Amino acid sequence: MTDYTDSLLKDILQRTKVVAVVGVSMNPVRPSYYVARYLSLKGYTVIPVNPGHAGKALFGQTVRASLAEISEPVDMVDIFRRSEAVPPIVDEALSAFPDLRTIWMQIGVEHPEAAAKAQARGVDVVMNRCPKIEYQRLFGELRMGGFATGVISSKL
Repeated sequence: MTDYTDSLLKDILQRTKVVAVVGVSMNPVRPSYYVARYLSLKGYTVIPVNPGHAGKALFGQTVRASLAEISEPVDMVDIFRRSEAVPPIVDEALSAFPDLRTIWMQIGVEHPEAAAKAQARGVDVVMNRCPKIEYQRLFGELRMGGFATGVISSKL
């Protein structure tokens, strides 16, 4: 299922406080970086997960090598990895976080079998969507034909 109601997506974004972002990049032009940064600017605690950058700091948090290294509770795991990499990530998330509420797979990322496993444990799953885009859409930050509003000068 990749057809989600706005009320479900809004509920997930409102109840979530801590997001582990798997596959986050240290490169500011990469989508995983700017989505994670956006979420941190919106008040979410973002815990970056990337074994290639473990120990470095990003968004006020230490980058972890794996979900298993996170000791605090996590509400949502946001996956920026290829679809074929999803099953072990979902398994690790279900094992590491007994109170996990959501697994979110980014645009282009889907794995129905892993999703079914998480849903069987009572975890909401969103596939092929971006929390940044959904946040902007659902909370009125997208205007003017899809462009985010900012300071626009009317002087030409």
